[in-house]
Amino acid sequence: MQNADPAELEKFGELAHRWWDPNSEFKPLHDINPLRLDWIERSVGSLKGKRVLDVGCGGGLLSEGMAARGAEVTGIDLSDKPLGVARLHLLESGQEVTYRKISAEELAAEMPDSFDLVTCMEMLEHVPNPSSTITACARLAKPGAPVFFSTLNRNPKAYLLAVIGAEYILKMLPKGTHDYAKFIKPSELARWAKLGQLDPVELIGMSYNPLSRSYSLGKDVSVNYLMRAVRQAY
Repeated sequence: MQNADPAELEKFGELAHRWWDPNSEFKPLHDINPLRLDWIERSVGSLKGKRVLDVGCGGGLLSEGMAARGAEVTGIDLSDKPLGVARLHLLESGQEVTYRKISAEELAAEMPDSFDLVTCMEMLEHVPNPSSTITACARLAKPGAPVFFSTLNRNPKAYLLAVIGAEYILKMLPKGTHDYAKFIKPSELARWAKLGQLDPVELIGMSYNPLSRSYSLGKDVSVNYLMRAVRQAY
Protein backbone atom coordinates (compact mmCIF):
# COMPACT_ATOMS: atom_id res chain seq x y z
CA MET A 1 0.00 0.00 0.00
CA GLN A 2 1.37 3.39 -0.97
CA ASN A 3 2.21 5.86 1.77
CA ALA A 4 -0.23 8.48 0.49
CA ASP A 5 -3.60 9.92 1.47
CA PRO A 6 -5.94 9.97 -1.57
CA ALA A 7 -7.76 12.99 -0.16
CA GLU A 8 -4.47 14.92 0.06
CA LEU A 9 -3.53 13.97 -3.50
CA GLU A 10 -6.94 15.09 -4.75
CA LYS A 11 -6.78 18.36 -2.80
CA PHE A 12 -3.49 19.45 -4.35
CA GLY A 13 -4.49 18.05 -7.73
CA GLU A 14 -7.53 20.33 -7.85
CA LEU A 15 -5.30 23.38 -7.27
CA ALA A 16 -2.47 22.27 -9.55
CA HIS A 17 -3.28 24.64 -12.41
CA ARG A 18 -2.54 27.58 -10.07
CA TRP A 19 0.81 26.26 -8.80
CA TRP A 20 2.98 28.76 -10.66
CA ASP A 21 0.74 31.78 -10.04
CA PRO A 22 2.61 33.79 -7.35
CA ASN A 23 -0.67 35.40 -6.25
CA SER A 24 -2.60 32.15 -5.90
CA GLU A 25 -3.09 29.75 -3.01
CA PHE A 26 0.57 28.84 -3.52
CA LYS A 27 1.85 32.35 -2.80
CA PRO A 28 3.43 31.23 0.50
CA LEU A 29 5.49 28.63 -1.39
CA HIS A 30 6.65 31.27 -3.86
CA ASP A 31 7.58 33.57 -0.98
CA ILE A 32 9.60 30.99 0.95
CA ASN A 33 11.27 29.35 -2.04
CA PRO A 34 14.29 31.71 -2.16
CA LEU A 35 14.86 31.20 1.57
CA ARG A 36 14.77 27.42 1.17
CA LEU A 37 17.09 27.50 -1.81
CA ASP A 38 19.64 29.77 -0.13
CA TRP A 39 19.64 27.62 3.02
CA ILE A 40 20.14 24.41 1.04
CA GLU A 41 22.90 25.90 -1.08
CA ARG A 42 24.71 27.36 1.94
CA SER A 43 24.63 23.94 3.54
CA VAL A 44 26.23 22.15 0.59
CA GLY A 45 28.50 24.94 -0.68
CA SER A 46 27.06 24.88 -4.19
CA LEU A 47 24.26 23.06 -5.96
CA LYS A 48 26.11 23.09 -9.27
CA GLY A 49 26.70 19.57 -10.51
CA LYS A 50 24.93 17.96 -7.56
CA ARG A 51 22.58 15.04 -8.21
CA VAL A 52 19.44 16.03 -6.30
CA LEU A 53 16.14 14.36 -5.47
CA ASP A 54 13.08 16.45 -4.55
CA VAL A 55 10.53 14.22 -2.75
CA GLY A 56 6.95 15.48 -2.97
CA CYS A 57 7.91 17.99 -5.66
CA GLY A 58 4.33 19.03 -6.51
CA GLY A 59 4.34 21.57 -9.32
CA GLY A 60 8.11 21.89 -9.26
CA LEU A 61 8.90 25.20 -7.53
CA LEU A 62 11.84 23.90 -5.52
CA SER A 63 12.90 21.43 -8.21
CA GLU A 64 13.20 24.15 -10.84
CA GLY A 65 14.90 26.48 -8.39
CA MET A 66 17.62 23.93 -7.70
CA ALA A 67 17.97 23.16 -11.42
CA ALA A 68 18.42 26.88 -12.12
CA ARG A 69 21.37 26.82 -9.72
CA GLY A 70 23.05 24.04 -11.66
CA ALA A 71 21.79 20.87 -9.98
CA GLU A 72 20.79 17.71 -11.83
CA VAL A 73 17.30 17.34 -10.37
CA THR A 74 14.79 14.51 -10.19
CA GLY A 75 11.38 15.40 -8.75
CA ILE A 76 8.92 12.76 -7.58
CA ASP A 77 5.28 12.96 -6.56
CA LEU A 78 2.19 10.73 -6.55
CA SER A 79 -0.29 13.31 -7.84
CA ASP A 80 -0.75 13.39 -11.61
CA LYS A 81 -1.97 16.96 -12.05
CA PRO A 82 0.87 18.74 -10.21
CA LEU A 83 3.39 16.61 -12.13
CA GLY A 84 1.68 17.59 -15.37
CA VAL A 85 1.92 21.25 -14.43
CA ALA A 86 5.58 20.80 -13.46
CA ARG A 87 6.42 19.22 -16.83
CA LEU A 88 4.54 21.91 -18.75
CA HIS A 89 6.32 24.70 -16.88
CA LEU A 90 9.68 23.37 -18.07
CA LEU A 91 8.65 24.42 -21.58
CA GLU A 92 8.28 27.98 -20.33
CA SER A 93 11.33 28.12 -18.07
CA GLY A 94 13.76 26.14 -20.18
CA GLN A 95 15.05 24.29 -17.12
CA GLU A 96 15.82 20.57 -17.12
CA VAL A 97 14.20 18.42 -14.45
CA THR A 98 13.27 14.73 -14.56
CA TYR A 99 9.80 14.21 -13.08
CA ARG A 100 8.47 10.80 -12.10
CA LYS A 101 5.25 9.53 -10.56
CA ILE A 102 6.66 7.23 -7.90
CA SER A 103 6.79 7.08 -4.12
CA ALA A 104 9.96 7.65 -2.14
CA GLU A 105 9.72 4.10 -0.84
CA GLU A 106 9.52 2.61 -4.34
CA LEU A 107 12.36 4.75 -5.63
CA ALA A 108 14.50 3.81 -2.61
CA ALA A 109 14.14 0.15 -3.56
CA GLU A 110 15.05 1.01 -7.15
CA MET A 111 17.87 3.54 -6.61
CA PRO A 112 19.40 3.32 -3.12
CA ASP A 113 22.48 5.42 -2.28
CA SER A 114 22.07 7.48 -5.46
CA PHE A 115 21.76 11.19 -4.63
CA ASP A 116 24.17 13.88 -3.43
CA LEU A 117 21.31 15.46 -1.50
CA VAL A 118 17.61 14.84 -0.92
CA THR A 119 14.90 17.38 -0.14
CA CYS A 120 11.47 16.68 1.34
CA MET A 121 9.79 20.01 2.00
CA GLU A 122 6.26 20.75 3.21
CA MET A 123 5.29 17.12 2.62
CA LEU A 124 5.66 15.07 5.81
CA GLU A 125 2.53 16.57 7.38
CA HIS A 126 0.49 15.31 4.42
CA VAL A 127 1.39 11.59 4.44
CA PRO A 128 -0.05 8.80 6.63
CA ASN A 129 3.37 7.49 7.71
CA PRO A 130 6.03 10.22 7.78
CA SER A 131 8.59 7.87 9.34
CA SER A 132 8.42 5.66 6.25
CA THR A 133 9.06 8.65 3.98
CA ILE A 134 11.99 9.79 6.12
CA THR A 135 13.60 6.34 6.02
CA ALA A 136 13.15 6.21 2.24
CA CYS A 137 14.79 9.63 1.87
CA ALA A 138 17.72 8.35 3.91
CA ARG A 139 18.09 5.26 1.73
CA LEU A 140 18.06 7.40 -1.41
CA ALA A 141 20.91 9.62 -0.20
CA LYS A 142 24.51 8.58 -0.60
CA PRO A 143 26.33 7.79 2.66
CA GLY A 144 27.39 11.10 4.17
CA ALA A 145 24.95 13.10 2.04
CA PRO A 146 22.52 15.66 3.51
CA VAL A 147 18.75 15.27 3.62
CA PHE A 148 16.60 18.38 4.09
CA PHE A 149 13.12 18.43 5.65
CA SER A 150 10.62 21.14 6.44
CA THR A 151 7.30 20.79 8.24
CA LEU A 152 5.08 22.26 10.97
CA ASN A 153 5.48 21.95 14.72
CA ARG A 154 2.57 20.63 16.79
CA ASN A 155 1.61 22.96 19.62
CA PRO A 156 -1.13 25.55 20.37
CA LYS A 157 0.85 28.40 18.78
CA ALA A 158 1.28 26.46 15.54
CA TYR A 159 -2.43 25.68 15.45
CA LEU A 160 -3.31 29.32 16.06
CA LEU A 161 -0.95 30.73 13.43
CA ALA A 162 -0.72 28.01 10.76
CA VAL A 163 -4.36 26.93 10.79
CA ILE A 164 -6.59 29.62 12.30
CA GLY A 165 -4.41 32.55 11.23
CA ALA A 166 -3.17 31.43 7.82
CA GLU A 167 -6.31 29.62 6.63
CA TYR A 168 -9.22 31.45 8.29
CA ILE A 169 -8.08 34.97 9.21
CA LEU A 170 -5.36 35.99 6.74
CA LYS A 171 -6.68 33.53 4.13
CA MET A 172 -3.15 32.87 2.91
CA LEU A 173 -4.06 29.20 2.38
CA PRO A 174 -7.30 27.41 1.45
CA LYS A 175 -9.30 26.16 4.43
CA GLY A 176 -8.41 22.56 5.15
CA THR A 177 -4.87 22.79 3.78
CA HIS A 178 -3.46 21.45 7.03
CA ASP A 179 -4.60 18.86 9.56
CA TYR A 180 -3.23 19.89 12.95
CA ALA A 181 -3.16 16.28 14.14
CA LYS A 182 -0.53 15.54 11.47
CA PHE A 183 1.84 18.31 12.55
CA ILE A 184 5.23 16.98 13.72
CA LYS A 185 7.28 18.02 16.72
CA PRO A 186 11.03 18.49 16.10
CA SER A 187 11.73 15.75 18.64
CA GLU A 188 9.56 13.35 16.63
CA LEU A 189 11.26 14.28 13.37
CA ALA A 190 14.67 13.83 14.98
CA ARG A 191 13.69 10.43 16.37
CA TRP A 192 12.38 9.21 13.02
CA ALA A 193 15.50 10.54 11.30
CA LYS A 194 17.73 8.55 13.65
CA LEU A 195 15.63 5.42 13.11
CA GLY A 196 16.22 5.91 9.38
CA GLN A 197 20.02 6.11 9.81
CA LEU A 198 20.15 9.91 9.63
CA ASP A 199 22.02 12.21 12.02
CA PRO A 200 20.17 15.54 12.59
CA VAL A 201 22.75 18.34 12.43
CA GLU A 202 20.77 21.58 12.06
CA LEU A 203 17.34 22.86 13.11
CA ILE A 204 16.13 26.32 12.13
CA GLY A 205 12.78 28.08 12.18
CA MET A 206 10.86 30.00 9.56
CA SER A 207 8.70 32.91 10.68
CA TYR A 208 6.13 35.09 8.93
CA ASN A 209 5.68 38.79 9.67
CA PRO A 210 2.10 39.78 8.75
CA LEU A 211 2.96 43.50 8.79
CA SER A 212 5.82 43.28 6.27
CA ARG A 213 4.26 40.17 4.69
CA SER A 214 7.66 38.54 4.56
CA TYR A 215 9.32 35.37 5.80
CA SER A 216 12.65 34.96 7.53
CA LEU A 217 14.81 32.17 8.92
CA GLY A 218 15.81 32.22 12.58
CA LYS A 219 15.85 30.41 15.91
CA ASP A 220 12.08 30.24 16.46
CA VAL A 221 11.00 26.69 15.57
CA SER A 222 7.60 26.94 17.27
CA VAL A 223 5.61 26.97 14.00
CA ASN A 224 7.45 26.28 10.72
CA TYR A 225 10.86 24.69 10.91
CA LEU A 226 13.52 23.05 8.74
CA MET A 227 15.91 20.25 9.60
CA ARG A 228 19.13 19.17 7.93
CA ALA A 229 20.25 15.62 8.60
CA VAL A 230 23.17 13.61 7.27
CA ARG A 231 23.00 10.03 6.04
CA GLN A 232 25.13 7.84 8.25
CA ALA A 233 28.13 6.26 6.55
CA TYR A 234 28.46 2.50 6.51
